[in-house]
Amino acid sequence: MPNRRLFMLGSASLLTAACVTGVSGKKSPYVRREGNRFILDGRPHRYVGANMWYAAYLGAEGVSAGRERLVRELDHLADTGISNLRILASSEKSPLKNSVSPSFRDSTGFNESLLVGLDFTLAEMAKRDLRAVLYLTNFWEWSGGMMTYLYWHNGGQYIDMNDPAHPWPAFADFNASFYTNEAALADYRRYVRAVVGRTNTVTGIPYAEDRAIMSWQLANEPRPGGSEDVARRAMPAFHSWVNDTASYIKSLDANHMVSTGSEGLQGCINDPDCVLTAHGSDDIDYLTAHIWPENWSWVDAKNLSGTFENGRERTRDYLDKHVALAQKLGKPLVIEEFGFPRDAGSYDAGSTTKWRDRFYRQIFDAAEANPVIAGTNFWAWGGEGGRGQRPDHRYSPGPSRLVGDPPHEPQGWYSVFDDDRSTLDLIRSHSAAMNAKIA
Repeated sequence: MPNRRLFMLGSASLLTAACVTGVSGKKSPYVRREGNRFILDGRPHRYVGANMWYAAYLGAEGVSAGRERLVRELDHLADTGISNLRILASSEKSPLKNSVSPSFRDSTGFNESLLVGLDFTLAEMAKRDLRAVLYLTNFWEWSGGMMTYLYWHNGGQYIDMNDPAHPWPAFADFNASFYTNEAALADYRRYVRAVVGRTNTVTGIPYAEDRAIMSWQLANEPRPGGSEDVARRAMPAFHSWVNDTASYIKSLDANHMVSTGSEGLQGCINDPDCVLTAHGSDDIDYLTAHIWPENWSWVDAKNLSGTFENGRERTRDYLDKHVALAQKLGKPLVIEEFGFPRDAGSYDAGSTTKWRDRFYRQIFDAAEANPVIAGTNFWAWGGEGGRGQRPDHRYSPGPSRLVGDPPHEPQGWYSVFDDDRSTLDLIRSHSAAMNAKIA
């Protein structure tokens, strides 16, 4: 089972997508939702983005080599036409074997060094007119996440993801109790309040007034559970958590949008009503969808030539369904995670990416064809990292080694490196096309 992770519609659907609320003319330095599109400075806003979970780790206080690399990476991203980064803004010190270290917080307090790293990241992004989507916890284990909050407040009980003694869906089903654990929820909310209410130590700008932030995100890939019976029982509490947390964030910050971070249907036991309810509140500004053809067994990395067409058809269907859901909600859709293996399942920088490029092209074509899709964020930017990595491609910390793949995954699996020339050319072309749509 996964651990996280439309092509063109008919002419009638395209007409519906195009008939959105007119531009208000009211200018704002913050990205806002108006109907089923984003508005910035009184004009429609669409973007091409990347995931870069580790950005604040490079920017952390006292990590000079990391900051130097971060500046280079941001320059490269901006030059490639990327204007949005989805970034980890929370990690919890955890007993889980695959969780990242250091962390933004433990059970007693917050790590100011990493929070300053986030300050530095936002300050540098603002210089390049880049905007951030900041997620405030994680359903999965690689940054501690909800399981760690439960561990802190349930007497020390937890399950490791992919533990043979607790096979899927034990981890996801256990995690569903987060939505009803009042102590865990209060602790999570305490962190949300601290970050959303923070003032940037580099710029002196309150986060709530920082135009470098596009959206707050409740979590990375929150879901009501793994098995259908547990998810059905947990759904009311899950939806209450979504609505209550989104409302709470808006009470702290009236300038920025809020999103769930959901995979979409895959994170809602493929129930459209679950997705619609999770995104129905006025405090949730847009729908998100994630697409993982290999993780979801739509393709085989060792036989991409033989399985790619199946993956393409399944991807087209998944995109179509989410565009329809976004249209029903009257809100924009962002394809904010999508990843594909390198050719022959390689993890090495410099290996070819023919099949990945074809998959990216499919996502980009869909976004360019339909204005309901307001943004795309590929997973993930590896940049100049990962060179000289371990022969087994396992995670090892350090500012020169960090790549787009989190600690629990093979390093280089889904990363786009700074020498992936064909992929970068594709991204530049997509950025130009998206900008042309709103020119």
